[in-house]
Amino acid sequence: MNKLVVVGTSTGGLNALQMLLPALQQEFSCAVVVVQHRGKEPGSQLRDFLQRSSPLPVKEPEDKEPILGGQVYLAPRDYHLLVERGNFALSTEAPVYFARPSIDVLFESAADAYGETVVGVILTGANGDGARGLAKIKSAGGTAIVQEPASAQASAMPEAAIAATNIDRILPLKEIGIFLSDVCHQRPRGELK
Repeated sequence: MNKLVVVGTSTGGLNALQMLLPALQQEFSCAVVVVQHRGKEPGSQLRDFLQRSSPLPVKEPEDKEPILGGQVYLAPRDYHLLVERGNFALSTEAPVYFARPSIDVLFESAADAYGETVVGVILTGANGDGARGLAKIKSAGGTAIVQEPASAQASAMPEAAIAATNIDRILPLKEIGIFLSDVCHQRPRGELK
């Protein structure tokens, strides 16, 4: 089965994603789902901005859209993005850590749907969003990866994740994409069931 990679970031995340995404080459077969804390304002060009750095297609998924390998999915502004078995769900439930989309909401739903096949990645950020979700991924048998706090623009989010669970790898940002490529390059593309 393909692995599902979920990535959470906040303050400093745009720079971090610009370094991470280029390492995911076209043969990368996992689905990558990203929550970047962002404002509610309409007309955000975040998807287009990230696409310029990514060799994989970047899109904002719609409710009930199938999850496909070899794609980067960006949580839409002002919606929580959840993973169900085989597809996405969007929610307008209350913000978590003042954020919608929330990293915890994505990570917890991914752990529920895919368990040990989930790879959770926490990058730079200035709050604790994602720590609880990463702990749930780890307790479900998944893999927990955290950006080395010293290499993060804002270290609070990586530090909270490290404090919350037993982390598999604490890596400098430049090594995270290489690690993910090693984990995900040998699987066939296609729908994640």
